[in-house]
Amino acid sequence: MTRSFETLRRLAHHPSGFVGLMLIALVLGMAVSANLLFPDGPWAMAGPPRLAPGSDPRFPLGTDTFGRDLLSAIFYGSRVSLMVGVSAALVSIALGILVGAVAGYFGGWVDDALMRLTDAFQTVPNFLLSIAIVGIIGASLSTITFAIAIVAWPMIARLVRADVLRLRTYDFVQSCKIIGMSDMRIIFQQILPNCMAPVIVTTSVLVANAIIVEASLAFLGLGDPNVMSWGTILNAGRQELRGASWITISPAIALVLTVLSLNLIGDALNDVLNPRLKERT
Repeated sequence: MTRSFETLRRLAHHPSGFVGLMLIALVLGMAVSANLLFPDGPWAMAGPPRLAPGSDPRFPLGTDTFGRDLLSAIFYGSRVSLMVGVSAALVSIALGILVGAVAGYFGGWVDDALMRLTDAFQTVPNFLLSIAIVGIIGASLSTITFAIAIVAWPMIARLVRADVLRLRTYDFVQSCKIIGMSDMRIIFQQILPNCMAPVIVTTSVLVANAIIVEASLAFLGLGDPNVMSWGTILNAGRQELRGASWITISPAIALVLTVLSLNLIGDALNDVLNPRLKERT
């Protein structure tokens, strides 16, 4: 707990980390307060259609083609983006760690088989594979999360495998084998805790990529029709780019700021968790 607090403190004192934390805190605040500020939900037709921002103080960001409050849609959309991003990242990290750790520790035919499986997933462009999965199974939040996670885990698997291949030759691992510790205990209790720093840094990238993919799928009409996401707003506004461009601009800015905040946090974490930089930061 003390180590985690120290990492968070160093992250908050890092220039990029501070800006990233402030931006992501803003997005989290939007997600948490959506119900309180907009109890009618994002689908309610609250005003005249295509109302420009500033025309009515009740609708600071204006309304879309159906008269729905864009500010409400942005707040509720932050929930979907964060939920899909974090969920997909956690699933891909769990799968990637398992495959990478087992492949790196046991080596031999196990390593070859798992790495060929990893190569098979990486031969197909991630976004196209996500489209294919969602198109076959159906558009729902769980399907979209699964589709994003299933194409993202190879990066984590290769990252973990490289560290495990290095760490398995260390003396502390050999000592664990001598005293009779099982392979699974060695992997999960001794090796993995020593190679989590790059995984933690990569997590921010995975979340950002998942948010972009979800928005892209929704923009193409492959999002969950029962939830309001930023991609859903973009899809609704693409036909109105000339006459009502604010419908597209608002969710686009929200996406850019969210992805930017996660990238800034990732850069800061890389500095904070890199042992060679600890004396400088």
